[in-house]
Amino acid sequence: MYRIKEAVIVEGVYDKITLSGFLDGIILTTGGFSVFNNKKTQQSIRTLAEKTGIVILSDSDSAGLKIRNFIKQLAPEAQILHAYIPETHGKERRKAKSSAEGLLGVEGMSEDIIIDALKKAGATVDGSKSTPKTARKITKTDMFRLGLAGGEGSSFLRAETAKKLGLPSKLSANMLLDVINRLLTYDELEALTEEIKNQ
Repeated sequence: MYRIKEAVIVEGVYDKITLSGFLDGIILTTGGFSVFNNKKTQQSIRTLAEKTGIVILSDSDSAGLKIRNFIKQLAPEAQILHAYIPETHGKERRKAKSSAEGLLGVEGMSEDIIIDALKKAGATVDGSKSTPKTARKITKTDMFRLGLAGGEGSSFLRAETAKKLGLPSKLSANMLLDVINRLLTYDELEALTEEIKNQ
């Protein structure tokens, strides 16, 4: 069982059941899109963000990204961490058919993938904070220079970069920038983008 300091925010009850099997900590469900109108859930998220900090762990599909974008507006940026699961095609065992986008959600991910995502986000797992890389911060200008933002083909290059890093391909330039700053140095990002361009 892993202990986590921050509260983990997930979409549904099956996500919570999956995480409860190996994670000792606060796990709050949004009820999917109902979080948009549920003032009680919104207040709970604000309170948890202030008291423990929160980690948003939503699915990698369009719905998950919409829910993530809504939740991140509920509390100051400094109180929120973003954990991402990879886009993995498949179907959860309990479902008769795949989701609309054909991607596994949080409930379909393995324990190792989820723990890795939480650590990459900078969450405090088992009492030891996973620290982001400390090299110079990668900027929006760097993203532009490398072709990841603002130019022809930038959305394709962002999607491919995200896939190589095991992240959802639909991340915006700003969301990708946040994650990249936790995972890579500028030199590593430059090498990765060159590798993708040369494929």
